[in-house]
Amino acid sequence: MAEERSQNTEGRRQKTEVYPLLSVLCYLSSVVLVFMTAGCAVSENSILDTRCSILDENQESRIEITDEDFDFLEEELAEQMVEVADPLEPLNRIMFGVNDILYFWVAKPCAQVCKEVLPEPVRIGVRNFFHNLATPIRLANCLLQGKGDSAGTELHRFLVNTTAGVLGFGDPARDKKGLEPAEEDLGQTLAVYGLGNGFYIVLPLLGPSTLRDSAGFVGDQFLNPTRYVEPWEVSIGVSAGKTTNEASFHIGEYESFKSTAVDPYVAMRDIYIQYRNNQIQE
Repeated sequence: MAEERSQNTEGRRQKTEVYPLLSVLCYLSSVVLVFMTAGCAVSENSILDTRCSILDENQESRIEITDEDFDFLEEELAEQMVEVADPLEPLNRIMFGVNDILYFWVAKPCAQVCKEVLPEPVRIGVRNFFHNLATPIRLANCLLQGKGDSAGTELHRFLVNTTAGVLGFGDPARDKKGLEPAEEDLGQTLAVYGLGNGFYIVLPLLGPSTLRDSAGFVGDQFLNPTRYVEPWEVSIGVSAGKTTNEASFHIGEYESFKSTAVDPYVAMRDIYIQYRNNQIQE
């Protein structure tokens, strides 16, 4: 029983170490979604040996974390997991393999060249510029979700970064004013209005998604200024450059993810669904 709990805890740790690369997969054919956050595995014995001391005036009482407490925590975490239908799994696995090959043969080499050629301050400026350019997407979805304060923050950020930040290459709104962006999109908006995931899809050249998020992605493109650049070949090149620049900040993370996942396809699916669910609940 102790071994099973330890394995479950380790599994959750692996799933939470890859969040930061999701945005990359949603916009370029060759980039695989991997976001990493820190996590830690805790063994059952160390938990059972833990003592929390609470001082109440001059009297000290001790609280022990028991097996029942541990089981309760596991149940709480299990409730947060969101299942998604995957009727296209055989096809999805093929597409996952295609994207995997594209990552190692196209996206990673391009990202490595970008990292070697461009200094980090330049790459950060490019990332800030494209993020500022996508303000209409976030602003519109904040309004559609009834998040007036977040919409106001997005508008304030755009004005500050476009002027003081020199067309958005800088981010003084966050660095000096502490204004954090509201990462909203149409997929989240549809979820707020009650639309479920539908089923899981691994899109060729785009990566993991769901039926709902795919529809949301298409809708968001109408508010994406880069889609109106002409000719269309230039528009595609601009988007590719944007994502290659972003990928240069995350080189090696996908490899770490694959090395720790028993089944990378299943792990990626679970991580994507959990990540999107967390975004919707925020």
